[in-house]
Amino acid sequence: MTFELVAAVAVLERTPATLRTMLAGLPASWLEGTEGPETWSPHVIVGHLLHGERTDWIPRVQIIVAQGHNRRFTPYDREAQFREHQGATIEFLLDEFAKVRADNLHTLASLTLADAQLDLTGEHPAFGSVTLRQLLATWVAHDLGHIAQVSRVMAKQYREAIGPWRAYLPVMDR
Repeated sequence: MTFELVAAVAVLERTPATLRTMLAGLPASWLEGTEGPETWSPHVIVGHLLHGERTDWIPRVQIIVAQGHNRRFTPYDREAQFREHQGATIEFLLDEFAKVRADNLHTLASLTLADAQLDLTGEHPAFGSVTLRQLLATWVAHDLGHIAQVSRVMAKQYREAIGPWRAYLPVMDR
């Protein structure tokens, strides 16, 4: 599948509602469960998505589109949610994520990007030169990866409870 901005935005628009449907109102046992030591719970994952929404995607888009002298991205803090959102309820995180995502999609739409602009580049601290197209495709894949992660973490809370059916559910051992 080739990247299409309209199709990408269609997925990005749905992520907040998808996560709200999956997580809002659930007891802490679902929201705080993990896959083991040093893994993330659904609560932490939503905090991570919110942090990225505030500090990563649109600021990097703007750096690329501006094509200024310095096109180097600020390194992303993949652990910031542990400091920034400690004690926040899932409802707060979901509300904030939905609000910031809507604002970011409005900002993205206001750029009225032409197809040629998707080939403009910025400088990733680890990967070097990356295109706007790659950045936007990664934003979508990042969302989908974390939705899958939330599902996987939640499924594993019943790893032992499912008994012999575990043989038919590979998600339990991933």
